[in-house]
Amino acid sequence: MACHSYKAMMQQKFLIIAAHPDDELLGCGAYAFQLITMGWEGKSLILGEGMTSRGEDCNKAALAKLKEDGIRANQCIGITDISFHDLPDNQFDSIPLLKIVHIIEKTITDFKPDIIFTHYGHDLNVDHRLTFQAVMTACRPQPDMNIPDIYSFYIPSSTDWVDGNVLAQFSPNVYVDISTGIEKKIEALAYYTSEMRKYPHPRSFESIITIAKYYGNRVGLEFAEPFILVRKVVK
Repeated sequence: MACHSYKAMMQQKFLIIAAHPDDELLGCGAYAFQLITMGWEGKSLILGEGMTSRGEDCNKAALAKLKEDGIRANQCIGITDISFHDLPDNQFDSIPLLKIVHIIEKTITDFKPDIIFTHYGHDLNVDHRLTFQAVMTACRPQPDMNIPDIYSFYIPSSTDWVDGNVLAQFSPNVYVDISTGIEKKIEALAYYTSEMRKYPHPRSFESIITIAKYYGNRVGLEFAEPFILVRKVVK
């Protein structure tokens, strides 16, 4: 056998680190589903509660339902391991970054992912930016550390609203064919009844399909989810 055969025999794992409920599916729901069908184990770590910034539209019942919707949405694509940490919505800059880093560090230590999917570091949403920063801090390389590959994903209604003047625009270098996962992604997102919007909002079902077609067409595919490979260590 080749020297890497033992690792190949082990079940591979991916960890989605998202700021808010629905980000995990918007960013990589189709690819996550496809990985699970190939035998991977997936986990979603959702840092924020995702709603209190809306003011009067938020209450305990609404927050509880959003969490229930998130569980069902993840289960729809095959992820049964979901953890929520209820950090304040759109206020990650009001809490110590170290608190977020410690949550992520513990999850990585316990779950031992081969791949991490997370936010783009220049998203318009402050929670997304700080999530990325916390991931990079938690994954700072150390000797003999099992360093996961890190990919940033695209979130409609955040990544697309960056104009390139203050924050850098998203420029993917990895495109994943999601022709067998796009329908499941849409099916799963339908559980997020409070988060989806009517067309032409970018977080509508029609727009999500259009975005997948756009990125797919850039590389000769019908549908694709775009990513930026942030770091990969080959041993």
